Amino acid sequence: MPGPAGVAAPELSGGNARARCDNSGVNTENTENTENPENAEDPETGRSKDELLAEAVALRSRGAAEQARERLVALADRHPGDAVIAYQTAWTHDALGLEAEAVAYYETALAGTDLPEQDRRGALVGLGSTFRILGRYEKAVVTLRGGLAEFPDDGALRTFLAMALFNTGEHDEAMRILLELLATTSDDPSVRSYRAAIGHYAKDLREVVQGP
Repeated sequence: MPGPAGVAAPELSGGNARARCDNSGVNTENTENTENPENAEDPETGRSKDELLAEAVALRSRGAAEQARERLVALADRHPGDAVIAYQTAWTHDALGLEAEAVAYYETALAGTDLPEQDRRGALVGLGSTFRILGRYEKAVVTLRGGLAEFPDDGALRTFLAMALFNTGEHDEAMRILLELLATTSDDPSVRSYRAAIGHYAKDLREVVQGP
C-alpha cells in the first residue's frame, strides 16, 4: 500500500500452488539457491540473496513493513548495485511514508539493467510521485515524461504526470492528459457515449465557437 504521501506499486498476491508472488515478481516461497555467485549464501544467515529478498517482501505483504524495511536496507547495503533489491527497498520506504529516503533507492533501481519491465514502470511512477510530494516538481515532470517515453500507454504514468504538471502551472496540458485518459479508458457508459467529444475538446479547452 502507498504511504501517506509517496506512491509505491499496489500490493497484490497471487500465484499457483508452487509460489506466491506480489506484483514485484519476487517469489515469496520455495526459493532455492543457485549457482549464481551473486546469489551466494550470506555468511551471517546462511540464506541466499533471493531467499532473504523473498522473506522481506513476504513480510511487507503481511503488513510488517518496518521489519521488511530493516531487512531490505541491510540487503541493499550488501548488494549495492542490485536493481531489484533497490526497487523493493524504495517501495517499502514509500509504503512507510519515508519518501525522502526512498529516492536514492529508486534512482539505483532505475540505473540498473536487470530490473524487470513491470518493476521499471513501478519505479518510474514511484520516483516521479515521490519527487512531486517532496516539492521537487520539475524533477517529477522530467522523470514521468521519461517514463512515458518508454511506456507511452501507461495510464499511471500519465496520471501522475498530470499531477506534476498542475504543480508546475501547466494546467492546460494536465487537463488534456487527464481528459484523454478518461476518454480512452473509462468504462462508464455515459462517458463512453461522449468519448469523441471529450477527446476533441481536450485538445484545446479554451476554444470557443462564435455565435451568429
